[in-house]
Amino acid sequence: MADERLGPQVAFLREADRLKGVLRRSYVLAGGRRENSAEHCWHVALAAILLAEHAGEPVDVARVVRMLLIHDLVEIDAGDTFVYDPAAHVDKAAREQAAATRLFGTLPADQGAELEELWQEFEARQTPDARFAASLDRLLPMLHNLWSEGASWREHGIRLSQVIEVNRHMAEGAPQLWAYIRPLLEDAANRGLLARNGS
Repeated sequence: MADERLGPQVAFLREADRLKGVLRRSYVLAGGRRENSAEHCWHVALAAILLAEHAGEPVDVARVVRMLLIHDLVEIDAGDTFVYDPAAHVDKAAREQAAATRLFGTLPADQGAELEELWQEFEARQTPDARFAASLDRLLPMLHNLWSEGASWREHGIRLSQVIEVNRHMAEGAPQLWAYIRPLLEDAANRGLLARNGS
């Protein structure tokens, strides 16, 4: 029985390692290279531990961390969808659902179902845990851009209005964090790290 479970679990860990090869748009501070999705998952999970007191509602921190550690596994198949690219979002849900079905389906049935349910919960943003997790998932890329002098924003010509529109849902899961980042975005636009609306 143990062997029947262990084999698929180890195989899943091997497959999960592929997330290290999925590049995001954010730049890491050490060396100026692009961040990979596995690094993002670790960083945002660490943020959950550190920033849980700023959640808009009581949350189960350990559960939020678990959610954040698996939330981007689907990118192994579906790739990282640039949040500011509307065309890429047209089939995003279908691509990611197919990836979730395949990836979580390789695990023992109970574990696969548990992880897929957790992933679905994150995507739906209907619970306090999911709303907070989604808020952190949006916070970290903005912080990366602020720390890197707007490297990704400038590279892609991102406007302040786009950043506000895409990230405003943070106010649902972490209103204090949205209130913290919002003036920093205005300052970034004033400093030319973000394009002003219409420019």
